[in-house]
Amino acid sequence: MDYSWVNLLALLGSVGLFLYGMKVMSEGLQKVAGNRLRSILSAMTRNRATGVMTGMVITALIQSSSASTVMIVSFVNAGLMSLEQSMAVILGANMGSTFTSWIVSFFGFKVDMNAFTLPLLAFAVPMLFLKKNTYRNLGEFLIGFVFLFMGLAAINANVPDLSKSPEIFESLQAYTSMGFWSLLIFFVFGLLVTLVIQSSAATFAIVLIMGIKGWIPFDMACAIVLGGNVGTTITPLLASLGGNVAAKKAAMGHLVYNLVSAAWMLVVFFPFVDMIVWLTRDVLHSGDPTALYDAVKAGDTTHLAALQFTMSFGLTLYHTVYNLFSLIIALPFTDYLVKIVNSVVKTHKKDEEEFQLKYISAGLVGASELNLLAAQKEIVVFAQRVERMLGMVKTLIHTKTGTEDFNKLYSRVEKYEDIADSMEFEIAKFLNTVIDGRLSHDGKLRVSTMLNIVSELESVADSCYNIAKTLVRKEEAQAHFSEYNYQNIDTIFKYVSEAMSNMIAVVCDMDNATPEDLTRSYDKEREINNFRNQCRTENIENINQKKYPYSAGIFYMDVICEAEKLADYIVNVIDSVEEQIRRSRLDEAGMPVIVDELNPEKKNLR
Repeated sequence: MDYSWVNLLALLGSVGLFLYGMKVMSEGLQKVAGNRLRSILSAMTRNRATGVMTGMVITALIQSSSASTVMIVSFVNAGLMSLEQSMAVILGANMGSTFTSWIVSFFGFKVDMNAFTLPLLAFAVPMLFLKKNTYRNLGEFLIGFVFLFMGLAAINANVPDLSKSPEIFESLQAYTSMGFWSLLIFFVFGLLVTLVIQSSAATFAIVLIMGIKGWIPFDMACAIVLGGNVGTTITPLLASLGGNVAAKKAAMGHLVYNLVSAAWMLVVFFPFVDMIVWLTRDVLHSGDPTALYDAVKAGDTTHLAALQFTMSFGLTLYHTVYNLFSLIIALPFTDYLVKIVNSVVKTHKKDEEEFQLKYISAGLVGASELNLLAAQKEIVVFAQRVERMLGMVKTLIHTKTGTEDFNKLYSRVEKYEDIADSMEFEIAKFLNTVIDGRLSHDGKLRVSTMLNIVSELESVADSCYNIAKTLVRKEEAQAHFSEYNYQNIDTIFKYVSEAMSNMIAVVCDMDNATPEDLTRSYDKEREINNFRNQCRTENIENINQKKYPYSAGIFYMDVICEAEKLADYIVNVIDSVEEQIRRSRLDEAGMPVIVDELNPEKKNLR
């Protein structure tokens, strides 16, 4: 057999084309169905059956159990689902991975895709240049679909022909006739291949090629698929390294489930394969999947195409039935699975006031569209931390300067300001990583809004810190506030706290913010501006009337004006949310839809 390095590189390139096609197809689907995927996740309950269906649907849509499991790990990391929920979703994701197998098996071997690939490209490529985003995303999906099957055909064309080298075929046969040891050898082979290429779907495609070429018998092909099922756990495990303990537990749960599933299958492997053969041959009347190997071994090429389809159908059926049995067996025992994971991965408590991102991690960027949910939750945490910082400053105002209590509280405010700087940087970096992926038009709008929000939240934290520093300067100048000063400061802080609470409520559910929610924020800002102007006018009169010293009036107005500026940053967040809502009401071609202004009374009050 004349098989050179060029042929080997062509084979590797064929596998690369297959993987790239899967990636492009997956990203196109994510962009087409990004909002729907978010809705699926949001609608998920603690019901195990619903969780299983969620995992199946997401995996079927994005065409990769590894990617969907990474997403599940991300969601656990982000607090979007509990560990118990994630177990059910992982079970569904394993089941959903069989959808890709059916596509590859049916279209790759039942339908002559060579007759459709180029005509599909003729439709898909022009769609990339259309104005409407939906059409462009659909065109991207079709191109990925074409590349996937072009890659599959290229793999088929570039694998070595063992019939021209009988000695290699005979040596390979030696490994297929060792009973249980053969099973273990091919199981480990499937595991290692999937560890390297990090795609069980690609491993399945390679096994199909090996099977239809008649290199290995049907049962050993099933063993490789079984190994690939375990090997696919490596991707979420690697992703979880950058996540929190909850993420590590979800990834470990995926590994434990697949190991337990593989263990019971290894015990009953040969009877189970016999059952699949019986189902394929006698129940579904699709032929004997074991016949192809015997035919190739005997040199009989009669009805070769029919035998190849039967073999691929049987292998896909094995993959599906095995995952279905594993799901049925494991679903009632997910609570025990959670206990095992909790005993393996220990929880370590951390100081709540140490900087740490709670819901996002750079190592968990998987599906860009759905990572926006985690980013939004992290932004809510950021806002809540800034709100606590505002409460500290309010307490600091009434704490006697120069005391130990004042110094401790001032240090906490200073620490929170550092945390705010770090959170702004890390969230923005994460969002920039997400936007580097494939995002829908709506997703890009959301990222732009989130970047504006984190910038404004950091400015709120800066204003809180500036007020704290003003209090220190007041102590150094030996100035003292009067009861009148304290009353007005408390009043404006009350208004600002109300604005902050309303802003957090809006950020928690940006997509469903009502005009009333937004108008309430603008009304509160107007109230704060009017109160600041009133304080400024009265401050001049009070100083002239010697009601308090000029130095106290200066620091008093510094606090009042900084609080008003803080409220401006809060309403800037509301502006960003309103802008997203307004822009989301534009059609995908960029033409405005006639809608009522959300807040027709809004003025530029700053």
